Amino acid sequence: MALDRRTLLGSLVVLGGAASVSAPVVAEVIPSRPSFPLPETASPQLQALIVERKNNVAWKMVPKDAAEWRAIVKASSTEIEKRDAAWPTKYGVTIQEDRLGDVPVYWVTPKESPAHNRDRVLLNFHGGAYVYAPGRAGLEDAILMASRSGFRIVSADYRMAPDFPYPAAIDDAEIVWRELIKKIKPKRIGVFGTSTGGGITLALIHRCKKKGLSLPGALWAGTPWSDLSKVGDSYFTNEFVDTGLVSYDGNLGAAAKVYAGSHDLREPEISPVYGDFAGFPPTHLTTGTRDLFLSLTVRIHRKLRDAGVVTDLTVLEALSHADYVALPDSPESLQAYGDATAFFHRMLA
Repeated sequence: MALDRRTLLGSLVVLGGAASVSAPVVAEVIPSRPSFPLPETASPQLQALIVERKNNVAWKMVPKDAAEWRAIVKASSTEIEKRDAAWPTKYGVTIQEDRLGDVPVYWVTPKESPAHNRDRVLLNFHGGAYVYAPGRAGLEDAILMASRSGFRIVSADYRMAPDFPYPAAIDDAEIVWRELIKKIKPKRIGVFGTSTGGGITLALIHRCKKKGLSLPGALWAGTPWSDLSKVGDSYFTNEFVDTGLVSYDGNLGAAAKVYAGSHDLREPEISPVYGDFAGFPPTHLTTGTRDLFLSLTVRIHRKLRDAGVVTDLTVLEALSHADYVALPDSPESLQAYGDATAFFHRMLA
């Protein structure tokens, strides 16, 4: 079985997960659900992906040890890099390797950029459950955003589990942020990511607030992995409805455990929904009606609103978790990146 975005939890670049919590004392009992019809409201590309994934079983894969994690990550990264080899040419971007501090980064630069973007930058954190998509395998989100927004993007190749569990990823995020604001005014920098990348985007702000660091001008958290514990209605209501992630009880939960280790899953830098959102930058959020992380995104939106933060929410019809990355040429993808681009253009200095 090919270990690519479509088969391994829908998108290895945008994996998310959670670790188990105690079952509720009283559970709602509902009758068995009938099969869902193919949504006529979805684009032909999205309909085809739903059909393609109907026998998705990759979400059940739970590595037994670090060696198995490494083997799966290596195989998936090789597949992604091979499949995406033509992306820079197709989407009109150049890619340059660099380092900020001691963290490897990639500068993704669009061949065409409007004049008002030339001294503005977006910082990207890739998805992958804090395990998947190292190196160039983690550049899909950055490439698509650079191509569609005209922003220059720096994507951080942060350390990941199993070799580097929490807090390695957020430590690297902080290092990159500190280095970046030495060169560019913070309010002219936007930060974004999908799934795990969305979670790191939010967690970075909690870290910056705690340490008194300057904050970016705006954020985009796409279907953020904002609660690694199994808390949130759509973990249950969209189980087996989301054709990519499918269920928490498999690779997702295992990824959360290997990343968090002995740490409490509700620490705000691990599950940012539990943090204080007062003073957050303006934040755009994206999810879909079939997304396993729909509730996680909605909860972040409510926390931001309750804190008085400027926030915008895009919910796309029939979309499973991060399908706007999995289907880069679909109308849904153009809508997702278009809404985020417009938000950054409005909010960045």
